[in-house]
Amino acid sequence: MSENDQMQVSILASSSSGNTTYIETPQHKILVDAGMSGKRVQDLMHSIGRDLKDVDSLLVTHEHRDHSSGVGVLARRYGMDVYANQPTWDAMASIIGKVPAEHQHLFEMGKTKTLGDIDVESFGVSHDAAAAQFYQFHHNDRSFAMLTDTGYVSDQLRGTLANANAYLVECNHDLEMLRMGQYPWSLKQRILSDTGHLSNEDGAAALMACMGQQTKKIFLGHLSQENNMKELAHLTVASIMKEHDYGVGTDFEILDTDPAIADPLFAV
Repeated sequence: MSENDQMQVSILASSSSGNTTYIETPQHKILVDAGMSGKRVQDLMHSIGRDLKDVDSLLVTHEHRDHSSGVGVLARRYGMDVYANQPTWDAMASIIGKVPAEHQHLFEMGKTKTLGDIDVESFGVSHDAAAAQFYQFHHNDRSFAMLTDTGYVSDQLRGTLANANAYLVECNHDLEMLRMGQYPWSLKQRILSDTGHLSNEDGAAALMACMGQQTKKIFLGHLSQENNMKELAHLTVASIMKEHDYGVGTDFEILDTDPAIADPLFAV
């Protein structure tokens, strides 16, 4: 496949404090979520040699502020088409402000939407939001799957996300750091619940259940800045996968994400 016909991705920012991801094909420039200020997203885009004025579509996963706080600003300033399911539109209305009607689009959970040369597949996750859904992107027989903000991964979801070429998967917390940390017990229970977040161990298990021979890049995302560390998440996932005879570093790469530094663009 020529370089001009590839799907390229950058995890611009990923953490419990703010999330946004950039996907481009020859015909489309897409953001998934904008959980920070418009200026911050623009700075992150410039750091990978891209500009928000070229982005045509913004897909929203759910209404929590670390995913939606910049959505309205970007839609109004750059005229992006914004896609979300109806419960998410309803839940984030007070957060994002007014989006022009012509830029509001419904993306129903469990449906696939074709945007020119890219097919976007939506799927529901188990999270304490109105109707959280994430996305898998397909272009020229290549796929990139995003899976964060979920308390568990169902058998059906494992099948949906099987054998993607690249994954962004949640490793939100280290169990001991969370249990021993300063969060109130009610918040710890929420994070640990089936509608909370995947731990480092859960992330590793989800990856091993989903990935296949085509999988070459794995990004560990949505790390809590209070209950995890980049090095710890990476070590935990790599160790578990090696224990199960997965070819870490030979068959595929495990890569880190950052709350403030964009990952370089990569071809899926």
